Amino acid sequence: MKSIVAGREPVTATEFVELALGIDLELFTGSPTESAMDRAARLDVAREVLAELRESDPETAAYAESLLRALPLKQSRTSCRRTRRAVVRRPVHERTAVAA
Repeated sequence: MKSIVAGREPVTATEFVELALGIDLELFTGSPTESAMDRAARLDVAREVLAELRESDPETAAYAESLLRALPLKQSRTSCRRTRRAVVRRPVHERTAVAA
């Protein structure tokens, strides 16, 4: 059985939730590549959308709020990146051990 929401057929569970609830999940979860300024702007808009949702649809607002709390994983992690260690490669004759 196909699930069609608003004339569109969702392919993933995320798309189904977005179509059924009428909210963009990325607004509340963010993107791993967003800058600090983009994140601040996104969160400002998310707060405004939440305020409107609380009045019109408290259940959807609760779901959206839980996304804001539960998914801080997608924040940009550029500040905590490790530097790559230099790899010292041994010559091939040292890497292969010949059984005697």
